Amino acid sequence: MRKHYRFRRWLFAPLVYLAAIFLLIEEWLWATGARAMQVLAQFPPLHALEARIQHLPPYWALAVFVLPAVLLFPVKLLALLAIARGHAFSGIGVIVAAKLGGAAAVARLYTLTRPTLLSLPWFARWHGRFIATRDRWIARLQGTRAWRRIKRLSNSLGRTRRAWWRRLRSGASSRGRHNSRPARVLRRFAALWRARR
Repeated sequence: MRKHYRFRRWLFAPLVYLAAIFLLIEEWLWATGARAMQVLAQFPPLHALEARIQHLPPYWALAVFVLPAVLLFPVKLLALLAIARGHAFSGIGVIVAAKLGGAAAVARLYTLTRPTLLSLPWFARWHGRFIATRDRWIARLQGTRAWRRIKRLSNSLGRTRRAWWRRLRSGASSRGRHNSRPARVLRRFAALWRARR
């Protein structure tokens, strides 16, 4: 029995790691998209559009909420077609851009339309079940060794990226704008030009 359990755990381990990576990417896309759309929403035309979306009737709000998925579906199909025809880089780029844009749009639209959509009894019922099921599966995934390893790796990469960015910014500020190489080349060129005159 123990051997069977070990074999099953070994067999499903790659899927658990894949699920952990997928969940981290989804969390990052959702959070980044929500922040990006919150910044964009400060522009007056988008602010006015969001105010109109918040006051839509329930079924119009539902149509607006599913709109990004409907619009991006043919784009993803065309990207897969491009990959099949040998344009792998372009196809993958389009899929990544569609995923980023779609996550940003869905995150913001979910925030805007959720109060209205929850006024629909059937939506509120299925939404509650979906959230409960999702939270239960995420809790199970976060209790695995795979999740802990992937999370540690993600945190380590995040710290490395932030340290690199701090060093890059501090190096740029210590050199100063006028001590950069292009500025030095321009000053030298200007000095030579003045000497010729």
